[in-house]
Amino acid sequence: MTMMKAARWYAAKDIRVEETEVPSPKENQVKIAVKFTGICGSDLHEYTNGPQLIPVDKPYALNGHQGTTTLGHEFSGVVEEVGNQVKNIKKGDRVTVEPIFRNPESSFISTGEYNLSEPLGFVGLTSNGGFAKYVVVEDYMVHKMPDKMTFEQGAIVEPAAVAAYAIQRSGMKMGDTVMVSGAGPIGLLTVQVAIASGASQIFVSDLSENRLKKAKEVGATHTFDARDKDISKKIREITGHGADIFIDAAGVQASFDTGINSLRNGGTAVLVALFGKKITHDALNQTLRELTIIGTAAYRNIFPEVIALIGSGRLPVEKLVTSVIPLEDIVEKGFESLVNDPSEVKILVDLEK
Repeated sequence: MTMMKAARWYAAKDIRVEETEVPSPKENQVKIAVKFTGICGSDLHEYTNGPQLIPVDKPYALNGHQGTTTLGHEFSGVVEEVGNQVKNIKKGDRVTVEPIFRNPESSFISTGEYNLSEPLGFVGLTSNGGFAKYVVVEDYMVHKMPDKMTFEQGAIVEPAAVAAYAIQRSGMKMGDTVMVSGAGPIGLLTVQVAIASGASQIFVSDLSENRLKKAKEVGATHTFDARDKDISKKIREITGHGADIFIDAAGVQASFDTGINSLRNGGTAVLVALFGKKITHDALNQTLRELTIIGTAAYRNIFPEVIALIGSGRLPVEKLVTSVIPLEDIVEKGFESLVNDPSEVKILVDLEK
């Protein structure tokens, strides 16, 4: 039995870097030698308050996974081995992974809306993931990377796809103005995608001064302390009528209210954050102002476009990386740093260190 080191989730505040068995691919699976894996907000939530998406009480229906889990769903690497039914991927390919599971029996598969199939699941949450030297994934999850894309960039394709899908769902047009609430990785990537898509002005709010500075660095035209009670008024004064698009990447009552009030009449709000608590909403206000409010569930059919944007240099996702650490330090210098250090944005784990 061949063993490898992996970061394994046992419970909230209990992640252990330990030896585990190297996985082997089944007939429609691909084994990847991981290069870099990013720590995502959902990983952080599993560390601080889990289990949330990790199946503990009963197995995940699509693969039987349950309990202790190797985390990590934002990763890149090199194909090590493929199952005997895999046709489009070969050993040695440089790849990134779209980690969402698809239920083949769901009616949403035939419509192309595979992200809506149930039960919802992701590599690194409902299966073992990329905080390990090797990982096995379904063949439909694997996307080849162009040679000019670095493995570090490849590890940020997944969160960039979340941002790109949110902008796509918003219907944003060239010249539109965009407000983004929350300057974490998804919020900052949304700023970058909005710029690449032709936004004329981008407003960002956050509680962290360091993250607002980062928002300016990646291209936001205006930033606001989220505690400012006059954000909506200021955005209306700057634009003349309010923002065309609001992206909520914070997911709290205050961010939602500020964003809705910052929209122009007829504007569109996209909820990309995972709201931890229920919020209240004035439906009459939405009706009278003809506001559109859209939810997004991860992404679908957008990885190739995101890979092309990053590969072309139009989406410089590497600017978000604030630290690169070895697997051994993932708890102290990874999860704990993200909890306690507001200057940290995107931390990558180098699986070859």
